[in-house]
Amino acid sequence: MMNLPDPSSLNERLTAERLRTLERIAALNHERDGIIESSTQAGVDDEHDPEGATSAFERSQLEALLDQSRRHLSDLDLALRQVDEGTYGRCEKCGNPIAPERLAARPTARTCITCASRR
Repeated sequence: MMNLPDPSSLNERLTAERLRTLERIAALNHERDGIIESSTQAGVDDEHDPEGATSAFERSQLEALLDQSRRHLSDLDLALRQVDEGTYGRCEKCGNPIAPERLAARPTARTCITCASRR
């Protein structure tokens, strides 16, 4: 039998992580919007301006971080649904329990260590 925290503490932990993720997404969006605004105000031509490559790189990095944060938010939403449904902590591949240590380190884990290592 798994030794998971009670559902209310899981909900609290996942909800707090969800809030932090939403704040991160908002901050990244704000930063990206600032870069886009400054480049349009300056009339930057990425192709010919020596700073243009830096701007394009920064935008690209921010987009990658935004994508990662959005995926994490989706994973958190799934984990919260699983807590509500009573299926949290079960491997989606083999159905076995996910080790509590793995869930403590990675609360949105969807697979046990064995199945994750088979990727």
